[in-house]
Amino acid sequence: MAKHVTAGAMLKCSFGTAPGKFIVLPANNTIVETPAANILDHKPTVNIPPFGMCSSLSNPAVASATSAASGVLTPMPCLPVTPSPWAPGASDILIAHQPALNDSSKCACNWGGVIEITSSGQGSTTIP
Repeated sequence: MAKHVTAGAMLKCSFGTAPGKFIVLPANNTIVETPAANILDHKPTVNIPPFGMCSSLSNPAVASATSAASGVLTPMPCLPVTPSPWAPGASDILIAHQPALNDSSKCACNWGGVIEITSSGQGSTTIP
């Protein structure tokens, strides 16, 4: 079974150079050791932190810096762009009227990165 994701979970992006710590605001009003997340906790910098440097050529800043460096890949600071919710979530468990976030869910960045949960932020509560 998957683990329920809470504040403090660790995230990684396929184009980022550093992990990030997931932020869940207490607005969901559900605590599983720490504030519990749902699939709508996908807002950049509010929930999803930057991941160090971005190496995706789909990121305009990286593409521009790489072009200026005569085609040598030049990573630039990460600023995630995540307009879509986490998927799939646990549809049979609701947190603030939305599917709960489990540690097998993923979130897509507009620059082509896939954001994954590497640690759920808590140790004991499992969900489908």
